Amino acid sequence: MSNNNNQEDMEDKEVDAEEKGKEVQDPPPPPEVNETSPAEEDKSAPKPLPNGGHQCQPVNRSLFLFSTVSPAAERIRFILGEEDEGPAPPQLFTELDELLSVDGQEMEWKETARWIKFEEKVEKGGERWSKPHVATLSLHSLFELRTCIEKGTIMLDMEASTLTQVVEMITDNQIEIGQLKADLKDKVMYTLLRKHRHQTKKSNLRSLADIGKTVSSANSPTTAHRNLTSSSLNDISDKPEKDQLKNKFMKKLPRDAEASNVLVGEVDFLDAPFVAFVRLQQAVMLGALTEVPVPTRFLFILLGPKGQAKSYHEIGRAIATLMSDEIFHDIAYKAKDRQDLLAGIDEFLDEVIVLPPGEWDPTIRIEPPKTLPSSDKRKNMYAAGDSQMNGDTPHDKGHGGAGGGGGGHATGEELEKTGRFCGGLFLDIKRKAPFFLSDFTDGFHIQALSAILFIYLGTVTNAITFGGLLGDATENMQGVLESFLGTAIAGGVFCLLAGQPLTILSSTGPVLVFERLLFNFSRDHDFDYMEFRLWIGLWSAFYCLVLVATDASFLVKYFTRFTEEGFSCLISFIFIYDAFKKMIKLAHHYPINSNYTMDYVTQYECLCMAPPILENETEIGDPAEVSLWYFNNTGLPLNSTWSSLTRSECIQYRGELVGDACGSVPDITLMSFILFFGTYTTSMCLKKFKTSPFFPTTVRKLISDFAIILAILIFCGVDMLVGVDTPKLIVPNEFKPTSPHRGWFVPPFGGNPWWVYLASALPALLVTILVFMDQQITAVIVNRKEHKLKKGAGYHLDLFWVAVLLVVCSFMGLPWYVAATVISIAHIDSLKMETETSAPGEQPK
Repeated sequence: MSNNNNQEDMEDKEVDAEEKGKEVQDPPPPPEVNETSPAEEDKSAPKPLPNGGHQCQPVNRSLFLFSTVSPAAERIRFILGEEDEGPAPPQLFTELDELLSVDGQEMEWKETARWIKFEEKVEKGGERWSKPHVATLSLHSLFELRTCIEKGTIMLDMEASTLTQVVEMITDNQIEIGQLKADLKDKVMYTLLRKHRHQTKKSNLRSLADIGKTVSSANSPTTAHRNLTSSSLNDISDKPEKDQLKNKFMKKLPRDAEASNVLVGEVDFLDAPFVAFVRLQQAVMLGALTEVPVPTRFLFILLGPKGQAKSYHEIGRAIATLMSDEIFHDIAYKAKDRQDLLAGIDEFLDEVIVLPPGEWDPTIRIEPPKTLPSSDKRKNMYAAGDSQMNGDTPHDKGHGGAGGGGGGHATGEELEKTGRFCGGLFLDIKRKAPFFLSDFTDGFHIQALSAILFIYLGTVTNAITFGGLLGDATENMQGVLESFLGTAIAGGVFCLLAGQPLTILSSTGPVLVFERLLFNFSRDHDFDYMEFRLWIGLWSAFYCLVLVATDASFLVKYFTRFTEEGFSCLISFIFIYDAFKKMIKLAHHYPINSNYTMDYVTQYECLCMAPPILENETEIGDPAEVSLWYFNNTGLPLNSTWSSLTRSECIQYRGELVGDACGSVPDITLMSFILFFGTYTTSMCLKKFKTSPFFPTTVRKLISDFAIILAILIFCGVDMLVGVDTPKLIVPNEFKPTSPHRGWFVPPFGGNPWWVYLASALPALLVTILVFMDQQITAVIVNRKEHKLKKGAGYHLDLFWVAVLLVVCSFMGLPWYVAATVISIAHIDSLKMETETSAPGEQPK
C-alpha cells in the first residue's frame, strides 16, 4: 500500500481535475520549511504538455531573490539536520535495465549499466564491463528527471514483498489518479515483469551478428506488440538465481548493501510516459531483478512512447547517478514527500558543472580520482548558513583549506590549551591509560607481527646508515654501535610509554647536520666535544620540559600541510646529499684510471719502495743510528723485504708506492655505483609492485612492504657473488665504544671551562627548535585524519619522553633521537587495514 502522500495526491487530483483538467497536484511541503502557500506553488508548477511531452523548468536559484536561502536549501537543511538514532543509510548498488528485444524474439530487460560510486557500462557489441568512470550527464536529462519526479507517481515506504505486488500497486495508483487507462494495466504489468538478463548471463551460441540485432530489433513495432501480448506474467522469479549467488561482484559490496533498480524503456501502447519512484519500507529480495543478491529498496520506472529511447536512457542514467551521490542518497532515504526529492535534485543541480558542447567530447570517459572529495563540505554548507552556487560557504577558507585558522589542522582535544600547569600532559596520560594494555594485545595480530619485522629491519638499516654518517662526521666519537644502542634504548622506552607509539624514534638529518657542525666547532676551539654536547643536551631537555608544562604543543595546530611537506623534503634532501657526497668521496679514494690503454698493460706496475732515508745509508753515517730509525719509524721486521709487502702493509710500515698502477682501483668505484643505483632502482620498483598486475594482491602487498630490505639483501648477494672488495661498514665485534678515547658515561665537569656550561644554553635553543619541529611535525603527519586512528594522539606526553631520552643519551654519549618522519609513515602504512569491500574505481580505504 502507498503512504499518505499518495492519498493526498489522489484527493487533490479529484478536485483539480474538475477545474484544470488532468494535472497532478503536488502535496504541500511541511509548514516549517515552506516559504509559499500551496496555492501559489500550484500556479507556478509546470503543466504537462500533450503527447507525453515535458516542459523543463529552471531551478529557482535567482541571485535577485529577497531570500538569501532558497526553499530547496531550507528543505535540505531540515532533512539532513534530523537526528536519527539508527545506523547510517547503507551503501546502494544501482542497476540500469532497459527494455530490449533479445535475438529478435523476446522483449526482456537487459542490464546496460551499474553504479556503486562510479558508472560501469556494458560495452557495445560485447559481453564485458567498461572500466569504472565518472558519469557525465546532459543537463537536459537532469531537467527531464526533475519533471518526471514532479509529475510522476511517488510512493514512499511501500509495504510489499514481491515485484508483482510492487508493480500492481503502482499501476493501481496511476489508474486511480487518472494517469493510466485501466485497459493498459495488464500490458504494463506484463512489460515490467519480463525477464531480466544481466551481464553475467550469456546466450548459448550467440554470434556477433546476433548481438547487433539487440538494439535494432527493439525498434520494431510488430515484434514489440507480438511479444507484449503473451498471457504469461511469471517470467521473473521471486528467488535469486544461481548466477546471482555465484557473482563475484558481491565482494565489492558491504554486507548491508541495498539495491536501487532503474527500469526504462519504450513501448508502443502508451501515449504518455509512465513514471514511478518507489521506496520500500523494508528492503526485500525481488528475485532475479538485480545482478547481485541484495535486497531492493528503491525502484524508478520510466516507460514511454516509441521514438525517445535515447532520452529515456539518459534519464535513467541521471537518476542512477543521483542515487550514487552521497547527499541525494541520504535525502532519498529520509524524504517524506515529493518536495524533498525535488529539493535533493535542486541541490545536485546547484553543484553541477556544465561543459561547453563544442569544447568537450562526451564520449571521453573521465578516470575516477585517486582521492574523492568529502561530502562533508556540502553537508556543512546547509548546516552552517547560506547556499552558494558551485562555491564555498561564506565562512569557508577556500577549497583547499583545512578549516579555520588560515589552513591549519582541525583542533582536537589533544591540541587544546588547558591553561594549567602540565594540563595537557595529564590529559594525555588519562587518554593513554585505557589503551595501555591493548597496545600489547594488539601486537599479536598477524599484520602487527609482519610490521614488527619490517620496522625492525627498517630501523636497523637506518641505524647502520646513520651510524656510518655520524662516525664520519665525528671521527668515530659516535659510530654504528652507539647508534644501535641508542636506537634500542630510545625506541623501546618511547614505544612502551609514549602517547603515540606508532611514531618511531630515530636519528634524523637535521640532528646529523647539527652534530657535524658542533664537532667541527669543538675541534676548532679545543673544547671537549662529548662534554660540550652533554650540556647542550641537558639544556635542550630543560627547554622541552618547559614546553610540555606550558602546553606549548597546541601550536602544532597552526602547522600547515606546506610546513609538513617542506620539513619532510628537508630531511630527505639531507640524506640524499650525504649519500652522493659519500659516493664522490669513495670515487676520489679509489680512482678510476681514465688513461688506461690496453697496449700498455705490460708497463703498468706498482712497487713498494723503502722510505727515502733508507735508500742512501751512507749519508746517515752510523749504522746503529739507521737501525734505530728503522725500528722506531717502520716496525718492519729485519728479515722482510720491501718488494714482498702488500699495498696495505707498505702503507702501514710507511713505505712508498711507486708505479702507474698504484693510484687506480677501477673495479671498486664502478661496482659501488652499480650497487648504489641498483639498490635504489630495485627498491622503487618493488615499492610500486603493489599496483602491478602480477601475482595475487597479498603477494604484491607483501613485496611492496618489504621493498627496501629486499633490495638491500639482493644487492648484498650480488656484491658477494661478484667478489669485488668494495668498502664495508665496520661494526665492532665487542660491546665497547667505537672510539677508544671515550667510555659509556660522559663526565659533566672537567673537560671545558665553567662558562661553557652556561653558554651551552644558546646552541641548546637551536637543538630544541629542531627537536620540537621534527617531533611534532612527524606526530601531526602520523595523526592525520585520513589514517583514522582509534586511540588518539599524545603530543605533550611524546615530547616529555623525548626530553627524558635527551638526558639519558647525552650522559651515555649516544645520538639524540626524535620522531623519524619516513620510518613513522612506513610504520603507519604497514599497519593499515584496508576495507574488505571497495567500489570499482574507488581506492581502498
